Order: sequence, then structure tokens, then C-alpha cells
Amino acid sequence: MNDEKFNYDLMDFIAMSPTPFHAVEQIIYKLECAGYQRLYEADKWQLEDKQGYFVTRNDSSIIAFKMGEDIVSNGIQMVGAHTDSPCLKVKPEPDVLTKGYYQLGVEVYGGALLNPWFDRDLSLAGRINYLDDDNDLCSTLVNFEDPIAVIPSLAIHLDREANKNRTVNPQTDIPPILLKLPMSETDKKPSFKDILLQKIKDDTDAIEILDYELCFYDVQEPSYIGLHQDFIASARLDNLLSCYTGLMAMTETSNPGSKLLVCTDHEEVGSASACGAQGPFLQSVLERVAGSHENYVRMIDQSMMVSADNAHAVHPNYVDKHDDNHGPEINMGPVIKTNANQRYATNGDTSALFKQLCKKADVPVQSFVVRSDMACGSTIGPIAASEIGVRTIDVGVPTFAMHSIRELAGRWDAYYLFRVLKEFYQ
Repeated sequence: MNDEKFNYDLMDFIAMSPTPFHAVEQIIYKLECAGYQRLYEADKWQLEDKQGYFVTRNDSSIIAFKMGEDIVSNGIQMVGAHTDSPCLKVKPEPDVLTKGYYQLGVEVYGGALLNPWFDRDLSLAGRINYLDDDNDLCSTLVNFEDPIAVIPSLAIHLDREANKNRTVNPQTDIPPILLKLPMSETDKKPSFKDILLQKIKDDTDAIEILDYELCFYDVQEPSYIGLHQDFIASARLDNLLSCYTGLMAMTETSNPGSKLLVCTDHEEVGSASACGAQGPFLQSVLERVAGSHENYVRMIDQSMMVSADNAHAVHPNYVDKHDDNHGPEINMGPVIKTNANQRYATNGDTSALFKQLCKKADVPVQSFVVRSDMACGSTIGPIAASEIGVRTIDVGVPTFAMHSIRELAGRWDAYYLFRVLKEFYQ
């Protein structure tokens, strides 16, 4: 696979994955095309060597693995990423009617950069739980696809200080507008659940909407950008880029070793959930793969995880936000992320090994350390390292505008990471 095909497939994957549920759906499709078989946690597993498998939890987290030769003695090579991104999630009782404008109340999910959400063409996607005509509880994914909402900015004429000190109140300033009712109907509040029921009734036998997990997203699709198309601009690069890169590296590697990809939900809000990295999902799967607790401990001792999550590229307009010697540049290769206080799980051994892999793959590599006077973010890396005891490294593709509604990465960097992860799986 060359870089051009890789990037177009990456952008297509992101465009078709507006929510973690849709991302897992896309990953499942690609795994099944590669011959991987689905497992269910409630079933008894009969695992065969050289066969690939996958299992999901909450439809928003997924673990895929392939059984290699003597997995207990040789260990398993793991890549970890996350399926969620900061967004605006619809509240349980969201209907708002003000001056004839129908809006939906939203809650900010994760550390979203809110200002870029204004004046964008927004759609809605996620999972809906409903009763069917047999009174059975069912669920389905939904994607409105079309731009159905907008959050208009307040005109500068009404806020002369907007370019100096405007702040965003997440309760009052960001409920999206979906509809302007005619004068004769301004006393009739639409029902969001009725809107959802109408949306899915042609494809399901739904008779009542019980609940949902839905979020707004920008309908603008990923694209190349720049005079020489140096960049990829897209929503949800953090962290669907890593999910896709790990998936392609695993499915295109044919060596006899054992390998695993874990993509979990809820990283942006701390990972503390049944399907998050801090939950028992990964450990449960690994113990079943190993066959016993004794085998599990021996296997983990011979294993390693690459935690792949985006890194902060040094912004040319804000170079003082980086340590002078640790300012990763876009299109200069993946970044090893290190933190003395264990906000990243990298240590000298895992860093050295990753650098060796980059040499083998003929890929440049960079380093990131946050300024000593600034707080450091974190990833699933330290969680995996502490929860299951596996040696871990944190790496990522350098990115601008992380947690914005539209982020920016280099056209070469995801492909560089793909090549290194293939080498790792080898």
C-alpha cells in the first residue's frame, strides 16, 4: 500500500465514522474482509492458531487479535488507540424552544475546543435504543448525514470585545439551532424523540424511542490541504487516525507472531468505564487468550504495547508553547512522548526499541516532552501499563488544533506510523 492509497482510505474511514459506534462498525467490516472471526464475551471460546478474532463491548470498543506460535512464551505485540473524540452530545431531554427557534440542549464531551464549533454545518449521529412492535428492546445506529443544525456566532456588532475576551458558556451559548417554526406554530415544541422515530421507522419496526447516545459532528469531509497538499484536515484525527493505522498495520502483517489491536471508548473523559481502557475489557480478553492466570502472567512478561495517540506539533505562531528541544514538526515522522511523572508510559527501553523499529522501517522519529512549567495530558498508555503490567511506549502523529472540530496532520506522518507499526507487528 502506497501513501496515496493509505491516506485516501484513512480519510474515507474517518468520514464514515462520526461516532465511536460507527468507527467500530467500520473496523469490524475491515476485519471481516481480512478473515477475522467474531467472538462474543458470553460464549465459550475455542481459539485456533493463525486465526484472527475480534470482540466488542458496548459497540464502541473493540479488541482484535491473531493467535501466533506459542503465545505464552513469545508474548503478544499490542497497539492501543481510542475511538472517541471531543464533541457535543445531545442531552436526555434536549428540546428547547426560544423565539420560535427549535434547539437541542447539548453537553460537552471531553476537552473540546469550543470556538471552532460556531458557524459550521452540523449533522447528528450515534446509537438509538427503541421498542419494536413485539415490545422487544432493540438498538440501531443512525446518521443524519445532511447538515441539519448550526450554532451561529453572535455578531461582532453586539459584542465589540469579541476578538479580545469572548468566552463560551457551554450551557447557554452552544445549543444548536435545527428549525425556525412558522408564526402560527411558535407555541408547539417539537419532540426530538418523535424526530428520531421518523428517521429510523423506514429501516426498523420501532414504535417508541427509549433512549439514545447521539452527538453532533461537522459534515465537512476530510481533505488534503496546502499549496502542495502537505496536510490532511479532518475532524476526529485524534484518535481515529491511530485506530485506522493500527488496524491496517495488523491486517497487512502476515508473520506467525501473535498480535493485538485494542481501540477503546471514553479516553477523552478518563477511560473509567466498562468499555474504557481503565475497565477490565483488555485484561479479560488477554486472560482468555492465555488460557490461565499463570500463562497470562508469563505472556505479559514477553509482550509490549504501543499506545498510539496524537502528539502536539510545534505551532509556528506559538513556538513558546513547546520546550525548545522538543518541538515535533509535521511530516517529520512519529513522535515518542515522554513524561517524568508517568503521564506517558514511555521508558528508556521502550523508546530505544521504537527508535530501532523506525530505523528498520526507514522512518524519521521525533521526541516530545511538555514544557516543565505546563501541565501534561495523558493517554491510555499509563493505564494499560499499570492495569496489566505490560511494558508500553506512548507515540503519536504530530497534529495542529487538537480537540478542535477540525484538526490538521501531515500527509506523510500517518503513513510513516503505519510502516513502523508493521515493523513492530513483525
